[in-house]
Order: sequence, then C-alpha cells, then structure tokens
Amino acid sequence: MNYRHAYHAGNFADVMKHAILARIVEHLKAKEKPFRVIDTHAGVGLYDLSADEALKTGEWHGGIGRLLGEDGRRIPLPAPLPELLSPYLEAVAAANGGGSLMAYPGPPWLVRHLIRRTDRLTAVELHPQDHAALAALFAGDTQVKAIELDGWLALSSFVPPKERRGLVLIDPPFEERDEFETLLAGFVRAYRKWPTGIYALWYPIKNIAAATALRRGLHESGIPKLLAAELWVRERATPDRFNGSGLILANPPWRLDEEAKALLAGLMPILADDAGAGWSVEWIRGET
Repeated sequence: MNYRHAYHAGNFADVMKHAILARIVEHLKAKEKPFRVIDTHAGVGLYDLSADEALKTGEWHGGIGRLLGEDGRRIPLPAPLPELLSPYLEAVAAANGGGSLMAYPGPPWLVRHLIRRTDRLTAVELHPQDHAALAALFAGDTQVKAIELDGWLALSSFVPPKERRGLVLIDPPFEERDEFETLLAGFVRAYRKWPTGIYALWYPIKNIAAATALRRGLHESGIPKLLAAELWVRERATPDRFNGSGLILANPPWRLDEEAKALLAGLMPILADDAGAGWSVEWIRGET
C-alpha cells in the first residue's frame, strides 16, 4: 500500500486519528509541566485540498467534508461529539482562516495550533521536497524543529525528550511490505528507552492478517497499558481496498478509552460508506 498523504489528506482515517490526537494533546495540557510531541513521519504539515493530488481522489469529501461542508460550516452533531471534537475542528477552521474548507492540517500543524508557549514539537520528514515544505511552514518558529531524517531512525534516537513528558506519533506511509513489522520493532525499541511516554501507532485496515499480527506482537511484548482503537467505513475483509484506520495507544491518558469510544461511536455513522462499517476500542493489555 502506497499512502502518499497528499492524495488522502482529510479522509475518514485522518478524521479518526487526528480527533484522538487532539484529545491527547488536550490531556497533556491539563498539567502545567511542558511537554514535547515527536512526529516521526510528519509530511508537509498542511495540505491544499484544491491541489491535483486531493482532486484526483476526492477522499476528503468522505472525511472532513462530512463534518465541515465546503463553506466551512459544521454539521449538527449529537452529544458528546461537539465537546470531544472541538479542539480538532477549531484547528481545521483556523487552518482555513475560519472560511471555506480549502486546506487540511496534518499533525504538525494541528499540534502546533494546540500546544502552549512552553511546549515543543519535533517534526521529522525524510522526503526532501516534503521536508522543504515542512521547514518553510514553520520557518522562524522557535517551538518547532523540522528535521530531515528517516522517521524510524528518529524514533530510536529522539526519546526520551528532555521534557520527559509528551507524545510520539508514529504514522508511516506503509510503502514497504514489512512496514507492520518495522512499526512493531521500532515502537518496542523506543518504549524500552522511554517507557513513560505516550505513543500513538497508526496503521491502515486493509491487510487483516498484518494488523492482527501487529496486535499479537504487541500483546506478546509484555508492554502494559496498550489500547487499540479502530474505525472502518466498509467491510474490513476486502484486501483490495483501504477500509479502515487503526490507532494503538501506549500509556493513554486517563479516561481516553472512554473518550475514544464516544468519538468513534458518534463518528462511525457520519463517516460510514455502507452497512459494513463499524468501530472498536479495546485494551490489548491493561495496567499489568
């Protein structure tokens, strides 16, 4: 699966993972102590929905377009979605200057919008052109470091951060056949170096066997406090299609499991393509 993100920005998977990402940042802000967010596969940071790539697929219409129409207005949402989605949707609105939906913020832009003056972001991108765009986006911003580096190398090198508090987002493009195995091994190495950090591991729901093996490997690692959240918009077991989005969270903030359940239960009917859609939030491993 080649997941070059300019083609997919703002789709149903982005809505799911970025809504949860925003909730994690809000939980981190609940304590006064500064924190750092490390994004290992950052992309360009902000995506033009009128660009050729986005126009070719039109995937955002089935994602953020179902929450915010092209005029930027929110659709009526059932409780508790308005409260839970507020940080995420406010960031999307800010990326568009409060007007029509023309741009979609990737995690670097989203995180930068949400963090406080004392917090920091490290955004890592290997692709030279994408890194150049990322660096230009945050030029002169002392709270952001845009680094041109292999994200897997950064994952093992940049933890623990000096703040000793924060989140590592691992959101690879899944361009390689062994990306699931690389994700598992890279996370376990990083966790051994920084077991108190929050980690978010994203994966596509397409190859069910690979996703199942990832969860099995995580369970067998013995690492505690692993939560798996999944949202699929059509029948999961159709290997020729991108059917859903998975997010595994290590050390999730208190009650984030309850928030994730409420988010996905509310988002699924909005994002669903057919009756095969569904969601799940379950612990791979609990406290011990």
